[in-house]
Amino acid sequence: MESIWNQLEPILPLVEKPARYIGCEEGMQQPEHAPHKVSWLFTYPDTYEIGLPNQGLQILYEIINERDDAVAERSYAPWADLEKELRARNLPLFSVDQHIPAGEFDLIAFNLSAELTYTNLLNCVDLAGVPVRTADREAHHPLVAAGGHCTYNPEPLADYVDFFVLGDGEEAVGEITDVVRDWKNCAEVNGDRQALLRELSKVPGTYVPSMYEVTYDGVSVASVNPKFSDVPAKVEKRTIADLGEWPYPKNQLVPLTEVVHDRLNVEVFRGCTRGCRFCQAGMITRPVRERPAEQVKTMISEGLRRTGYDEVSLTSLSTADMSGIQDVVEAAMDDDYNDGRVSVALPSLRVDAFTVGLAAEIQNARRTGLTFAPEAGTWRMRQVINKLIREEDLYGAVESAFSQGWRRVKLYFLIGLPTETDEDTLGIAELARNCVEIGKRYNKGASVTVSVGGFVPKPFTPFQWFGQNTEEELQRKINLLRDDTRKSKGVQMKWHDPKATLIEGILSRGDRRLGPVIEDVWRNGGIFQEWSEFFSRQLWMDAMERAGLKHEDYAFRHRHEHEFLPWEHLSAGLHKDFLWQDWRDALDEVGLEDCRWTPCYDCGACTGYGIEHVVASATPPAGGSQGTGQNLADGGDVPVTLSPTRIPAGAVTK
Repeated sequence: MESIWNQLEPILPLVEKPARYIGCEEGMQQPEHAPHKVSWLFTYPDTYEIGLPNQGLQILYEIINERDDAVAERSYAPWADLEKELRARNLPLFSVDQHIPAGEFDLIAFNLSAELTYTNLLNCVDLAGVPVRTADREAHHPLVAAGGHCTYNPEPLADYVDFFVLGDGEEAVGEITDVVRDWKNCAEVNGDRQALLRELSKVPGTYVPSMYEVTYDGVSVASVNPKFSDVPAKVEKRTIADLGEWPYPKNQLVPLTEVVHDRLNVEVFRGCTRGCRFCQAGMITRPVRERPAEQVKTMISEGLRRTGYDEVSLTSLSTADMSGIQDVVEAAMDDDYNDGRVSVALPSLRVDAFTVGLAAEIQNARRTGLTFAPEAGTWRMRQVINKLIREEDLYGAVESAFSQGWRRVKLYFLIGLPTETDEDTLGIAELARNCVEIGKRYNKGASVTVSVGGFVPKPFTPFQWFGQNTEEELQRKINLLRDDTRKSKGVQMKWHDPKATLIEGILSRGDRRLGPVIEDVWRNGGIFQEWSEFFSRQLWMDAMERAGLKHEDYAFRHRHEHEFLPWEHLSAGLHKDFLWQDWRDALDEVGLEDCRWTPCYDCGACTGYGIEHVVASATPPAGGSQGTGQNLADGGDVPVTLSPTRIPAGAVTK
């Protein structure tokens, strides 16, 4: 495997940001390739700046390179300027570690976290010199794999990706490596690509689309069935029971150029029990698994010393919910090595878990602003989406922030949620104005930025049956808010393009018939569709028309209870009847309390994983919902299910 660096280096002065492509980061590995070793190229289908901080790829990169029978390198989607130069000189996609051509690796594995990166995946595969369609690949071509949240409905990419991995990848990546290694070293099957794919389909959590037959019934899918008896009828996601056994990344990459989230990142827990009905991440990553607090402290301390960073981000879906989070923050900020100069970022702050005490602990953090996500503008709407925070919760959190010296707060909201009215939409502006008034008690220049995104229903959530708002309706609601906040001093407003929201919605719940649409868009120049300067709604609409498909059927159509959904043959560990009941509760404006403090709702997440969420007490401890619930990997049975606590419309919750 020879490097193309000598051919690449002369063209780097011709591109905008050559530092994207040179590697040389602190923590970079240069593994020794060999014919008997399985080689992985972990690829992020977006720019280096977006992809390098991705924790998932860094974790797998380290795990593979710890093996003596495998190697791993990294790649990122080249920006349009470099792609032009590569194609003009017939140069391939390459790894940034040792600049080895992508097509020489055994596997090219993508992280898929956004639907609009799908065309970039095809572009990277093509740049690697690999046929974009799985059916056209031969034994010598790399396997194309994908993981990440978008793989919970992988069907739009079924004809282009050889296999997908659902859920946590730490264990699965090793088992896949074993299968590929044995295939490479066995003369009897080496060269039979179909035999390899069939064997991979038996690895738990691994979905091989070519092993399944799909039938259709009008606009919907009728069935998805395995072609062979030894291929599982339903693919279950992978779940790491004990996060403490996987203290990765141990050697986080430190880039030479500016990237997003340019700081030490330490994952404190996975999963969420809050039950927000719009949130796919909160549903598919259940159950909650906390990293031991002492391990978190060690990872922070050692990470700061190794990287030289003076800022650490404690990542999770709701970091302030971690047991003992205040002690962890105190330990990070009191680190002797940094002489108390460490800034702590808590990127996922729950309004009702952010206290004056926590604000005081991170008061030395850079004053770049804090972000809270009320998600909806009225209590009625928050009951619908099960974001059970009251106005006083939000105002208390905002006051905690402003009182400790912050001058700017960002509030994130969704519009286009089920049952939303104009009163709910305008409630967003009212909350923002009230937060500004609170801030002005402490600083005359206090400001609030309102960030508004159009809601896209996601698979394996209670809202997966909901037909999303049209782009015209979303734009009307944006205009409503713009007009209402125009004269509100201290309130700034940003919003996501409703046209992009439409395309995300088409792909989010699409089926295999969308594959040719994605390929059509790519072949007509549709790359970097998540970037406003490249996004083109017209490309997608033209491709849909050529495929004989209607975007209304995919995005705006309500699904019914017994409709076969395109991802029905996959499992995120959640019972479908639980999701349907939660959808009905949403329409009835009924909220469900956090399952840490109530009897089990029997969502299905804990079943079969040897994990039992132990509730510390029947009600949240004094001071809010920062409990000390534990996760035990004891292999025991899940407790007998009791009737869940349902909160009717208009009820007050705490």
